[in-house]
Amino acid sequence: MRQGFYFDMTACIGCRTCQVACKDKNDLPIGVVFRNVTDYEVGDYPSIATYHYSASCNHCETPACVAVCPNEAMFVDEEDGTIQHDDSKCIGCQYCVNACPYGVPKYIEDIQLTHKCDGCKTLRENGENPACVSACPMRALEFGPIDDLRAAHPDAVNQITILPDASQTNPSVAIEAKKAALDAGATPVLM
Repeated sequence: MRQGFYFDMTACIGCRTCQVACKDKNDLPIGVVFRNVTDYEVGDYPSIATYHYSASCNHCETPACVAVCPNEAMFVDEEDGTIQHDDSKCIGCQYCVNACPYGVPKYIEDIQLTHKCDGCKTLRENGENPACVSACPMRALEFGPIDDLRAAHPDAVNQITILPDASQTNPSVAIEAKKAALDAGATPVLM
């Protein structure tokens, strides 16, 4: 049963607790994140709307990263459909980094390997949620069978204007989007 993330944009306050929890759990070096919260604004003064987007690996049904990996270091887990990475097979070529339309895989210079979100596989094997899900104070993130998440949240979408065309990879995401996230012309807000 394919797993994925539900993100409730209407509940997200942009606090980045999910991002920090992920970075801490994965002991990532400075400048590397597997979950990234970005703020956006849409419209012109005085009619401006804002929203936050918490992005991570979308554990796609047809993952571009897996398709280009020459050593099968990126692979689809047959049990849960998540995209996993095998360090022992990775040669650090960065093909996956360049292929992913969402910019998910990250090359880690210190170890000269590529890594990415694995949906906190070890935590889930112990009956826990991914670190980002557990950390969110607004409960804006859920993880589980993507079909179940979509059924539980029938208004959720897998496409908002800031994301690449979902038909490229069929991402395992369900996004409870604010209206502003469906409007064209979003601009990232830099803090």
